[in-house]
Amino acid sequence: MGRVMLVRHGETDWNKEEVFRGRIDVKLNTTGLQQAEETGRFLSEMRLNVIYSSPLSRAQDTAEKIAQFQSSKVITEENFTDINFGEWQGLSLRDVKERYKENYLTWKNEPHRVKFSKGESLQDVSERSINALQRLIQKHAEETCAIVSHRVICKVMILGMLGMPLSRFWDIRQDTCAVSIFFYQDGRWIVELLNDTCHLKALRRERLSDF
Repeated sequence: MGRVMLVRHGETDWNKEEVFRGRIDVKLNTTGLQQAEETGRFLSEMRLNVIYSSPLSRAQDTAEKIAQFQSSKVITEENFTDINFGEWQGLSLRDVKERYKENYLTWKNEPHRVKFSKGESLQDVSERSINALQRLIQKHAEETCAIVSHRVICKVMILGMLGMPLSRFWDIRQDTCAVSIFFYQDGRWIVELLNDTCHLKALRRERLSDF
């Protein structure tokens, strides 16, 4: 039986400012670094055999904070990098709503139908991330693995593990440094924990945003 922990990276200024990040390499802010530290402390109670991370620094730095409490090194996995938002990358939510009104409405109502110009679709993300997850669980069949990635990637992988369609994308929430835990047993995924942020209680703002 394998065990996988999905961890979304810590907060960045662009999360707070509601700017589409995608493949742009945005660093963790002070709160994000504190979140990563608390996440590492929380996961220190569990032995992680291996830690995989997106190549982007906001994920890498979160993974390194977690690794400080473990004997495992961080392994970079390109297929866990953030979605390519194409022309939306670097734009604020307000700008996207104004410049790409119709496409944005489709993204909010039928996200599985959107192919970002010069970017990816959720199907593209699903294929690369789920394939990487399947290879990982085969390689570490009896081990506990952590995957540090991004909101879109975590949501898509959770949908895949639960056998839910990509049209349900907005039904899954992933806050910064949230932890989700799954067991792989007898050919199926079993949920143990989903979007847990209890370890961030001391840092939590009154209103959480999963942007």
